[in-house]
Amino acid sequence: MTSVLAPAPAGRLWRFGDNIDTDAMAPAVLMKAPLPVLARHCLASVRPEFPGSVRPGDVLVAGANFGIGSSREQAPQALRELGVGAVVAQSFGGLFYRNAINLGLPVLVCADTSRLVDGAHAVLDLDTAQLRLDDGSVAACEPIPAFLRAILAAGGLVPHLKARLARERARQD
Repeated sequence: MTSVLAPAPAGRLWRFGDNIDTDAMAPAVLMKAPLPVLARHCLASVRPEFPGSVRPGDVLVAGANFGIGSSREQAPQALRELGVGAVVAQSFGGLFYRNAINLGLPVLVCADTSRLVDGAHAVLDLDTAQLRLDDGSVAACEPIPAFLRAILAAGGLVPHLKARLARERARQD
């Protein structure tokens, strides 16, 4: 399956540590705020400069257990609102991982993120699950299964299901 995601996530790498929970991405006190307001506080408790400095296509890199905690879909929504192109981590909270995919945010498991330096530039190839760094090196990630890549390519679960239902209706006519 060829990815139709365009452009490929590319930009600055933003390093975060282990055990970044969803409350850091979507603070509880702002859960009823409009998404743009919530996004302005995304990860600010960990890196105050992040929400104001992240640019479209930038790739967030984390250690183990990224997205642990509450099952709030606002966490990946806030990252998407800020333009984050993808999240690469050693492991993810299961609910965060699936919420991210369902909302069209690529998330990849990469066993060794130690050489992914904060501020470096990289391009993520979702088809090969490789993060190509500006120094010429490559970090291999676990491939995203084809059925999840199809959801990402559609822009998330809801657009994926709408397109699928439309195709099924067209076949019946």
